[in-house]
Amino acid sequence: MTSTKISLTQTVQKGGCAAKVAASELRDILRQVKFPAAHPALMVDGGLFDDAAIYKVNDEIALVQTLDFFTPIVDTPKLFGEIAAANALSDVYAMGGKPKTAMGILAFPLATLPKEVIVDVMQGASDKIAEADANFVGGHSIDDDTLKFGLSVTGFVNPQQVWTNAGARVGDHLILTKPLGTGTLTAGLKRQEVQETDIMEALQSMATVNNAVDYMTPVLKAEVHAATDITGFGLSGHGMQLANASQVSLRISFGKIPRFAKALSFLEKGFLTKAHRSNAEYTKEAISVAGLETLQQHLLHDPQTSGGLLLSVSREVSGDMVQALRAKFKSAEIIGEVLPRQDKAVIFEP
Repeated sequence: MTSTKISLTQTVQKGGCAAKVAASELRDILRQVKFPAAHPALMVDGGLFDDAAIYKVNDEIALVQTLDFFTPIVDTPKLFGEIAAANALSDVYAMGGKPKTAMGILAFPLATLPKEVIVDVMQGASDKIAEADANFVGGHSIDDDTLKFGLSVTGFVNPQQVWTNAGARVGDHLILTKPLGTGTLTAGLKRQEVQETDIMEALQSMATVNNAVDYMTPVLKAEVHAATDITGFGLSGHGMQLANASQVSLRISFGKIPRFAKALSFLEKGFLTKAHRSNAEYTKEAISVAGLETLQQHLLHDPQTSGGLLLSVSREVSGDMVQALRAKFKSAEIIGEVLPRQDKAVIFEP
């Protein structure tokens, strides 16, 4: 038996970032936990639902720390490892940092899957960690009923150049670096309506490391005022969190949002996840979708796995920023702007 003969999506109930605990439920849980007082060196914690923690070491170095893992979202083990690693590494890039070390988090059903599967998963992850110029330094594993894999990642960033989700400024342009639709496309794969070759555009996007920093000049990087990566809570949820953290509102044009070619047709076929519904519930009081069709709204709530970065940048450099980013992210696009705080956190227009 070899790992290539196993369809990993058929071994789990939920896959990728669609398996996240619903945001509203998570918030309710966290409200009941008494966390220790923050150390003065802690620059960013989980209070604003940012992508990673930032801990200042000295005037030139701060640690970026994050962790992400999930169940298989694709059938091929090596590809699953690549996507899981790219997704975990993304949180460091979303803070303006560079990954340095990664540790694996593995739950593996020894009784039902051959060891070749995890060899391929870890090789895929190792390749992506190497691509990020980081080091795979160890990890922890358990024997479990279902396969789960991810990384704990530590990176560095200059304390004066940290990106957070709380810095968006009125007048900024909003840039999204990857198309939307991974949730519905992989839901079709999970239902065995399509094969991986039918949605390769999305799979390649998910396996793309979100290293936007290296494609920016120092001048461009300095004009990024806020950032977040779009993952399980969708563009609606992560956009809302950025707007709330920054105490502004976002106006986004649906027609400018990049999306995978088959995304709307898959949504029309009913390829939805539980996260589509929970994301809609999470954001319903805080966003405006007037004028958008139901399928378009579904796309806004689509749970992304290893999705793109949402960047709030000075409008004076936004055109140059998009051109620079397209060297790696061909679908990068200006999708909206930052407004003074309105009744709604995010205003989606046709």
